[in-house]
Formats: sequence, structure tokens, C-alpha cells
Amino acid sequence: MRRTIAMLAACVLAAATLAPGEASAQAAKPSPDDRKALAAGLQVADKAPVTAKAPPGANPYLSLLPNPAKADLAAWDKYLAAKGKERAKQKAAQLRALAAASPILVDEDEPDGIRGSNDSPATAQPVPGFGTANRQNPRARVLGTLSPEVVTAVTVPANAEDDGSIPLAGDTGIGSSRNGIKTSATIGDGPHGSAGSGSGDFDVYQLDATAGESITVDIDTPTGSLDSVVLLIDATGEIIAAADDTPEGFDSLLQFQFTAAGTYYVFVTGFLALPNDPFDSGSGTGADSEGPYDVTILVGEADVDFFAVRLRKGDVLGATVTGSPAVLSVYDTVPRLVHGSSQDASFIYPANTPLPGGGNAVVDYVAEKAGLHYVAVSSGSGNYDITVEAFRPALEGAPPVQTLFLDFDGARLNTAPFGGPGVRTLSPFSAFLGRWGLTRADENALINAIIAEVTENVRQDLIASGLNNRFQIRIRNSRDHADTFGQANVSRVIVGGTIDESGIPTIGIAQSIDPGNFETEESALVLLDVLSDPAGDDASLNTYLTSASNRIAFIGQAVGNVVSHEAGHFFGNWHVDQFNDIANLMDQGGNFPFLYGVGPDGVGGTADDPDVDFGEDEFNPNEGFTGTEDTLSRVVFGVTS
Repeated sequence: MRRTIAMLAACVLAAATLAPGEASAQAAKPSPDDRKALAAGLQVADKAPVTAKAPPGANPYLSLLPNPAKADLAAWDKYLAAKGKERAKQKAAQLRALAAASPILVDEDEPDGIRGSNDSPATAQPVPGFGTANRQNPRARVLGTLSPEVVTAVTVPANAEDDGSIPLAGDTGIGSSRNGIKTSATIGDGPHGSAGSGSGDFDVYQLDATAGESITVDIDTPTGSLDSVVLLIDATGEIIAAADDTPEGFDSLLQFQFTAAGTYYVFVTGFLALPNDPFDSGSGTGADSEGPYDVTILVGEADVDFFAVRLRKGDVLGATVTGSPAVLSVYDTVPRLVHGSSQDASFIYPANTPLPGGGNAVVDYVAEKAGLHYVAVSSGSGNYDITVEAFRPALEGAPPVQTLFLDFDGARLNTAPFGGPGVRTLSPFSAFLGRWGLTRADENALINAIIAEVTENVRQDLIASGLNNRFQIRIRNSRDHADTFGQANVSRVIVGGTIDESGIPTIGIAQSIDPGNFETEESALVLLDVLSDPAGDDASLNTYLTSASNRIAFIGQAVGNVVSHEAGHFFGNWHVDQFNDIANLMDQGGNFPFLYGVGPDGVGGTADDPDVDFGEDEFNPNEGFTGTEDTLSRVVFGVTS
């Protein structure tokens, strides 16, 4: 979703992780500059050296972070990519040991060097025999070649300074000729670098493009320490794409396919300077990383290859690609993009999921409707190898139903599966009542409100959707029922404890993201210190409580939504965009009034508070995915019996 920079400044945002042991009250709001970066899909936190160990802090893909601006997404992405390849090797070995049936082998019909014959869903090449029904093969291997237009880069002199805004941009000539450009320049040598005004130096390149063409902006820093960032901005000043790091390092590679003809501007800068006003070269957020760079900008006709697979309602599709493509995408029956990926985050799946991973990009999708769906590869030049697999939900046909157990009693547990330091003891829910201005006499009413909210979100709304009449889930809790965690098909959310007690710097965290719910016995935590901190921080529920509030109703609703968010992860959901105008239970932390259900009056527990649910929303721009995620249908089919 495109946003103007003015809109970015208005967004209310989340931020990142606190170091273990750091007081939760120190979780500050992100600055307006941080909000702009996060909304554009860029990280804000300093980048730690990449190691074989997990980066510090809570995994941002699995966590509801108090302050996402402090999450080192670059380090996490590199760590997950490395672990995903390890996981893929293990799965391949398991398949060999099982003597698994060979996949369907499909060769792309489109000849090498040719474009246009399979470049849309309407012209997609079918994969016959693929599917989960009887006499079908649920595994396919697709081999092909991407053949985008070959564009020659002509070496040109660097732009004259000041070239830091749309009116001052250097004209590349791209659009009036079929050549790209190659040049060498320096971030920091303009009038607004660290030696000048200090607002940040931008080198801006103007070009023209038509719909269907794609752009590649490749930054290399053979000398110096520049950590480059690339923004693609249209003629109105809207950021339509951004790129920071590649899997190999801190150089930038931006690849984007245009959907409309027009004049566009490539902004090259250093981590992390952003223009408050792309029409004013002195409007940047501050000079930081500077140094020389080489840049190649190419625009030409793209090649996108589509393949059609027939899915049944509830099928869980997984795919991965190796070779030249950087992007792998799934389109539904509409067709619309429902999961686009430029990364491998499959290590976040539970250990026993059958879904594939290990490639340049990995996607997953739970089919809401039966019919033709489409797998597409793009953003590359050369050969590719796609693995596509489909599975039925794990609980289908099983007599036991899924149980979601809410544990309010505190717990002694091993926090290592969440990235924590080991065995820890978490305080019970009752220990936090006083921090919300409640007493022990209010405990049962508040637990009732939380249970009611979770039941509505994770059971009643799913039944009412009508997506699946075999939907089955039970909500149980530690006050009214025996603790059945450890039994078959029982997953739990522990509601209690603090960051200090757990050693995990987050509000909530789940054990995995599990499309299809293949691991039916998982855990999640909802820690209560940040939620019950003194008023002032966006993440604290006390910020929204006044004398007009129905405290029990609001706290029950907000905590119930956070519990549903964490359960939503281990039932198959990724985060969605917290900055747009759609409130969704899978919003990443930051726009906390949206997630908690605070109404327009800014006060929780009043008549204008909205009901926040699972549903359709855009993937979170910080986490490397694009398209529309239906967070409701993923849960529905994950708990099908």
C-alpha cells in the first residue's frame, strides 16, 4: 500500500525490543522519523554483526513488540535465511529416508529469451496432475528461465550537487532511450551532508517507465563504509518501494515492477536518512552513514512466469524457489496476490511442518476457495527451480478437536523455545490487577471478559464466517478447568509474567508461525508488565483509562485481543500492516489503540470502542512479504477437524 510521506508522519507506531532485564517502563514511543522508516518497510535499529547465533532481542516475526523501531530486522533476516537452509537439508534427508514419491516434473513451455506467453494468471502454464485429491500428486518441481529485456548500462558522470530532491534530480535519460546508466558518486558530499547542514545527503536520479517494465537499482560499495538505502518515489512524492540490505551484506538492491506509466525518482542515501519532503533537499532526517558508492540503474520489460495449480478448499500450499528469481508469489482464484516473498523465513515454521523452505524466497498459503491458484516467479534473469507442495490441514479427519488453553496461574517453564534464557517462573495474572486500579474482587470478572473476547475472536467469529462447517476448537482456562497442556491437540497461552521474569523483551511471543496448524501442541506468552505500566506509553492499557472507562470491559477486550494475536501465530498467521486504516488482530505492535480497540474518543472502555477481528489485511511491510493475508481463513482451516 502506497503512502505519502505526510501520511507517514501521522502514523502511530510500534517499536522494538528491550534488552532482558531493562525496565519495561523505558519502552519509549518511536520518534516521527522512526515512524516514517518503519512505514516504508525500513528498519531503524542499529545493525549488529551477523553471527551464527540468533540476534539479541525477541524474534520480531513472532513477537508483539513494545517498540519495533529497535528490532534489528536485517540481522534476523540473515539468521533466518541461514537456518532455513539448514532446515531444508534436514527435510530433504527425511524425504530420502522415507522414499517419498517423486514430484511431478514440469518444464516451462515458454522458450528461453521469449516473454509474454505465461506472464499473467490468464496465460499461466498449468501443472497437470497436481493436487491433494486421490490419484493426484501433491508435489511438483517446475523448471524454467526468466528472460527479461537485456538492457545495457552506459557509464555517465555523477550528478552535480545539489541533486537531493525531485526538482534537482539528475535526468538519467532512461525512458527516452533503452539504455540504463552506471555511475559512481558519494553520499555526504552535498550541502546537507555531515560537513554541511547535517540534514542528510540524497542523490536523486530521474527516469521514465511504462506499466509492465521493471527497475533494478544495484548499489555496490567497493571502498568506504556506506550502508546504502534506496527509495523509489513517484512524481507526487509517494514512496512506492524501498530497499536496504541484501542477504549478503549492507549494500542495497531494489527490484520493482511498475504498474503505471510515469516519471519516477531513485533516491540514494545512507542508513538512515529519509526526506521529510522529497521536493526539498534540506528536509532530511539527519546525516549518518556516508561514503562512496557505485550504482547501476536498469529499466526494461520484465519477465514474470505464472504456473496454475488446482487446490481444494483448505489446502495448505508451500513453495520455494532457487536459481535466479528473487521473488516468489501466490495468487488466489480472483486472482489477487495473497503472498509475495523475497526471503526465506521458513525456520519460523514448527519443526514438524511438511512445508518446504530453503530457497531464495518461500511462500505459504491456505486456500479459502477451491479452484485454480497461481504460483509466479519474478525479479531475476536466468534459470530457476520451484518446489510446490500442497497438504491437507493436520487435524482433518481427527476425532479430537483443537483446544486453546488460557493459563492465568503463572508458570514455571523453559523459555528457550521463545529465545529466552531457560527455565523461568512467571507471576500469575492476579499479580497485575492493582497496576490497572483493580482488586482481587475484580479478578473473576476480568478473567470472564478476557475469555469472552478470546472466544469471540477465535471461535465465534470463525464459526460465523461460514468458511468451514467442520471447524472445531475449544477454549479452556486454568480457573475453570484442569490444565490439559501436554495432552494431544492442546495449545496454550500463558497470561502473566514480566520481561524480567521471562528474559524475553516483548509483550507477547508465540512458539512458531504454523500455516495448517501441523503442530497442535504449542505455547505462547502474553507478558503483563508493559500492558500494566503507568499511563503515557502507547503500549500501556493505563494510557487509555479514565473515569469514563469501563475498566474491566476494556482490559478484558485488550488483553483478549493480545492473546488472540499470539494464538493467531501458532494457528498460521504472519503479522499484517499496523499503519494502514484496517484494524486486525494480527497487526504488529505499534498502533496499539487499533489492536486494543480504542475508539475515536481515545478512551478505552467507552461506547465507541470497535470490535477488532481477524480478516483481510496487507502483510506487514517490515517483514519482507507483500499481498493480502486473510488472517481469519488461516485460523479456520488450521483448526478444521
